[in-house]
Amino acid sequence: MEHLAGPAPLWEPTDQTVAGARVTAFRHFAQHRTGRELPDYDALWTWSTTDLAEFWSAVWDYYGVGEMFGAYRKVLDDERMPGSRWFTEARVNFAEYALSKGAAAEVAIAGATESGGRIELTWAQLRAQVASVAQWYRDRGVGRGDRVVGYLPNIPEAIVAMLAAAAIGAIWSSVGQDYAPAAATDRFGPLEPRVLVTTDGYRYAGAELDRRQAITQVLAGLPTVTDALVIERLTDGHLDHPGVGHWADVVAQPAEPYFLRVGFDGPLWVLFSSGTTGLPKGMVQSHGGILLEQLKLLGLHADLGPQDRFFWFTSPSWVMWNIQLSGLLTGASVVCYDGSPTYPDARTLWRLVADLRVTSFGSSPGYLQASRDVGMRPAIDLDLSALRALWATGSPISPSTHAWAVESSGGLPLFSISGGTDICSAFCGGVPTRPIWPGELSVRNLGVAMDAWDPAGQPLRDIVGELVMTRPLPSMPVSFWNDPAGIRYHDSYFDAYPGVWRHGDWITVTDRGSVVIHGRSDATLNRHGVRMGSADIYHVVEDIDDVQESLVLGIEQPDGGYWMPLFVVPTSGSTLDDALRDRIRAAIRQKVSPRHVPDEIIQLAALPHTRTGKRLEVPLKRILQGASTGEVLQRTAVDDPDLLQPFLDLARARRTEASAAST
Repeated sequence: MEHLAGPAPLWEPTDQTVAGARVTAFRHFAQHRTGRELPDYDALWTWSTTDLAEFWSAVWDYYGVGEMFGAYRKVLDDERMPGSRWFTEARVNFAEYALSKGAAAEVAIAGATESGGRIELTWAQLRAQVASVAQWYRDRGVGRGDRVVGYLPNIPEAIVAMLAAAAIGAIWSSVGQDYAPAAATDRFGPLEPRVLVTTDGYRYAGAELDRRQAITQVLAGLPTVTDALVIERLTDGHLDHPGVGHWADVVAQPAEPYFLRVGFDGPLWVLFSSGTTGLPKGMVQSHGGILLEQLKLLGLHADLGPQDRFFWFTSPSWVMWNIQLSGLLTGASVVCYDGSPTYPDARTLWRLVADLRVTSFGSSPGYLQASRDVGMRPAIDLDLSALRALWATGSPISPSTHAWAVESSGGLPLFSISGGTDICSAFCGGVPTRPIWPGELSVRNLGVAMDAWDPAGQPLRDIVGELVMTRPLPSMPVSFWNDPAGIRYHDSYFDAYPGVWRHGDWITVTDRGSVVIHGRSDATLNRHGVRMGSADIYHVVEDIDDVQESLVLGIEQPDGGYWMPLFVVPTSGSTLDDALRDRIRAAIRQKVSPRHVPDEIIQLAALPHTRTGKRLEVPLKRILQGASTGEVLQRTAVDDPDLLQPFLDLARARRTEASAAST
């Protein structure tokens, strides 16, 4: 068993786990292939990041990509960032590879609704539906490079629609139906799509939400859309649009499978940034890059294969939806859940895990905390005998929640991962052959040459630094949409360290190779010259029973001062009184830093987030520095724009006080 010295881990793999892990089989494959000594994960990672061509060609061959698609000229023809060129002259298709997996009668996709509905698509049914929808697209003149967009909840049909677009070489993009029409058209409009795939509505938190009026508004904002494909769920699916097709009719028409093979860097989909610092960035990612990256991430790190069932609570707005559907590449079946994770209570997702015999379950630290708050004992309350591993992402996980998840699941590993929409993957996370330490990510992922750097570009160990990637990754965006000169792409990642990707996160790489995420580096708390990540504050504050959620901001003042407010949402039945304020201050002073005790602790009923659940640290900081809302974010990018009002009111009050003090 691989073992490193250090504090007691939350979980350690057994010798049997290590021997049976797919990453171990790959390590043996690579060792035999190259003649190198690769005795453990550290050696494998070092090789994977020092000889990129050898590593990625091994992934290509290990997963039989060449057996399906044939040869390539060169693995890495140009290593520049941005501008790297991978597997030149290869011709691939993401959907063709995904649909080549799985026995015909086995389940490929399981769909679950909030009301208890269940549907299953076998691999044979999935292949047939993708062929039918792809033919419907082609009959309407959609082809290579055209855009197909989805305004959809997380349902099996969304995966079918995406794979059908990929099959014919069209470019896919999607958002969930919780997006307001303006937010959807902000993203889709620049793509000038030909087809909109949508559904008449969805159910959430016990309510039926008819979205036909919203769809009509979306269509009005997308004049290039000639045809709409409607999935009937709540109504007859009628839309007042000249080119409407109905899902049931389309999939009832048999069609021959069709796959257009494109270059390795041929565009597969466009993913969007959160939109909290201006118009959302459309990140174009490639068939080949996503194919190889997901085989590595899900096959080797997540240890997925044909006997697995993979469930991540997500929506088509979030990169985790794209990652989950990529589970099909490994032959695993995937679970789509359309509904609230906490309706009727926080046990909902755990019940699905038990009922659907999920083997790999992903959620967020927030959901795990909510489960903990209601006294969940998943391994005692439910049959989790099929479950092998837990995953979490979206924000840093606190050590206490991390420990709760491992203990309450019966000792299962919980792998925290950190990456981004930008690479449609993780920079760092877990692997079944390495221990897990509380609040830490066990490893830097294979093929990812990431490090922590100081401002001068020097590597740091056990000290907070900038997350950088010093060598390219196949799944990096091939471009941003409508950025022909690459200026926005360059400025987003490469302005701090020329030729090196700077992601914008504060991290610590420990001496044992694990990683701690401290939060966004552009939201650093730099008080009295001592830098602190916001996540370090959240871990401590949100471990207090009476605190549901918090937000801390470090705000430079025009007079050279520094104001550090902490906003707190108390749990139901609790109030932010002086006693709770004292407990919060004491916890921060004792467990984080006496220099980072907040100047004020302010109660709020709720906090605004991005639509993927992230805190709005940078936009809210700028609002409290005097910027207008329109300067720093799009209101449509916020889950509840009304929750911005307390920050606007506070900014106005502070300006008034400052003006009065100066006169």
